[in-house]
Amino acid sequence: MPNPKRFLQQHLTAPIEKRLRDWVVSVFPRDEKLAIEYDQPLGDPGLFGPDSVTWRVHGDFPAMMAGGIAALMLQTLHPTALAGVWDHSNFRADLVGRLRRTTAFVAGTSYAPVSEAERLIARVRRIHDQVHGVTEDGRPYHANDPALLTWVHVTEVSSFLRGYLRYANPALPRPLQDRYYAENARVAEALGATDVPVSVAEVERYFADVQGALRFSARSREVLRVLDGIRLPIPVSGVSKHLFLGAGAALLPDWAAGRIERGPALRLRDAAAARSLNALGPLFRAALTDGLAARACRRVGRDPAALRRSLPA
Repeated sequence: MPNPKRFLQQHLTAPIEKRLRDWVVSVFPRDEKLAIEYDQPLGDPGLFGPDSVTWRVHGDFPAMMAGGIAALMLQTLHPTALAGVWDHSNFRADLVGRLRRTTAFVAGTSYAPVSEAERLIARVRRIHDQVHGVTEDGRPYHANDPALLTWVHVTEVSSFLRGYLRYANPALPRPLQDRYYAENARVAEALGATDVPVSVAEVERYFADVQGALRFSARSREVLRVLDGIRLPIPVSGVSKHLFLGAGAALLPDWAAGRIERGPALRLRDAAAARSLNALGPLFRAALTDGLAARACRRVGRDPAALRRSLPA
């Protein structure tokens, strides 16, 4: 006879999990233009492999979603990075599209076979070749500038890791956090970044050093205004449409939250969103057990459940 408590839990949560799975697929549909192959060739570990920290961190949807939004917020502070977005993207109509494209690139370079990851990196480099112009104060910029690539990379991976620590596994040991940064430096360097931080301490020093070049401008406010207007209605009763926006903002370092004028009232809202995402995290994970991380595990003959086990530090 089945355990009554477990039976009720499974049948009560199953409809919610299906709604969450369908919602994630609708918000982040597969990009048919990229046509990324995740299942072949068998045995190909990709750039990182199943024993990497990256496979664990990048496989947690709540953490990555919130981290992606935090990275977008951080990137508005860099005048050169912001100029590229301002001049070369239709961000007012397609800011979610930018998040989707980042998601597809991170997923592909994380879990696809080596040849596919290299194809995606080469594609982004070709796109960057076309992105250049002049900042508001007259300085030339180019998306393939190594220092600019390092900024974008560090804002992303630091936000992903902060998301993982807050919403998935706050006990991840410091040596594994260092390993995560060292692993992902490989992608940044393949894109052309230089002097890429490879540890928690180096990331902290990087942010301390770069702050003098950051600005919160009228352009920054406009991008954040557009981001604040995005509605992502989670299909769970009583959950705010601002859930991921607030949970992402909650990941911002204090210095960055102060720079973008996220005052006490907004910080309280962000903290509430963070608590909600922590509560919903198990539902998202139960709903998304057969994602790209699981496919990559099957490609290399590993049990996907192994990604939920601890790695030795």
